[in-house]
Amino acid sequence: MKPVLLDVNLASVSLIFVYAAMAVYTISFLMFVFHIAQATSDKKSVRDSSSRLQRASFFVLGFGALLHGTGVTLRGISAHRVPWANMYEFSISGSFLIVLIFLTALAVKEIRVIAAFVNGFALLVLGTATTTFYVQIKTLMPALQSYWLVIHVTVAVLATAFFNIAAALAVAYLLRDWPWVTSSKSPIAVLIRRLLKAFPDSAKLERLSYRFNVVGFILWSFTLIAGAIWAERAWHRYWGWDTKEVWTFIIWTIFAGYLHANATRGWSGRRSAWLSLVGFAAILFNFTIVNLFFKGLHVYSGLK
Repeated sequence: MKPVLLDVNLASVSLIFVYAAMAVYTISFLMFVFHIAQATSDKKSVRDSSSRLQRASFFVLGFGALLHGTGVTLRGISAHRVPWANMYEFSISGSFLIVLIFLTALAVKEIRVIAAFVNGFALLVLGTATTTFYVQIKTLMPALQSYWLVIHVTVAVLATAFFNIAAALAVAYLLRDWPWVTSSKSPIAVLIRRLLKAFPDSAKLERLSYRFNVVGFILWSFTLIAGAIWAERAWHRYWGWDTKEVWTFIIWTIFAGYLHANATRGWSGRRSAWLSLVGFAAILFNFTIVNLFFKGLHVYSGLK
C-alpha cells in the first residue's frame, strides 16, 4: 500500500480561506446586529432600510460560507481524506454545516432573526479552532480508515447543526419570556424589549425549536446506531462503555426526555427551552472536555 502524500502547502492555503471566512463572518455579524437595532425603530424609513440591510447581511454571510466551505474542502484534499479526523477539522466542518443548514432553512422566515446567534456561534467555533485546536494534517489512524467515518461523522455533524439552531431559538425564547426583561424598568431591560420586537412571538420560537430538535434527535439516533456498528467492525464489540460512547448515549437520553416530556406531559415554555439548552451543552461538553481531558478509544483531538 502506497503511503499517502500529504500536501502541507495546500493545507496552509486552506487555513487562509478559513481566516478569510472569519473576517467576512465578522462583517456579517455586525451587519445583523445593526439590522436588529434598526428593526426596532418606530420610523418606517428606518425599518425599510433595515430590511435592505438584512438582505445584504445574508449575502455577506453566504459569501463567508463559500470561503469557509472552500477552506474545508482544501483541507480534505490536502490530506486525501474527509476533513474530520481531529478537533480542528471537525470544528471547521461542523461550523460550516451549521451555517449551510441555516442558509438553506431561510425559507422559514421566522428563523431569520437568529442569524446573529448562528453567525456568532460559527465565528466563535472558528476562532477556537484556529487558535486552540489547529494541528498539521496527518494520516488517519487504522480505526478511522473506514467508510463508516464518512457515514457516522457526517450524520453526527448534521445532528449537531440542527441542535445548534434549536438552541439558538431556545435562547431567543428565553430572552422574550424572561420575567426581568418583560417587567423591569431597567435601561438594559428596556433595550432588550425593543430588540425583541424584531423576533417572532414566543409560540413560534418554541415550535421552531422543537422541530429542529426532532430532526436533530433522529440524526443523533442514527449516529448512535452507526457508531455501534462501526465499533463492532473496528474493535469487535458493539458497546464498550467508552467515555465517548457513554456521553453520546447521555445526549440521546436528554433529547429523548425532551421530546417525551413535550409529547406526553405537556412540557412547554421555559422548562422545555432550558432542557433543549442542557442537551446542547452536553454536546459541547462531549466535543471539548471529553476529547481534551478523558482517555478512550474515541478521543481523536489530535492535540496529544
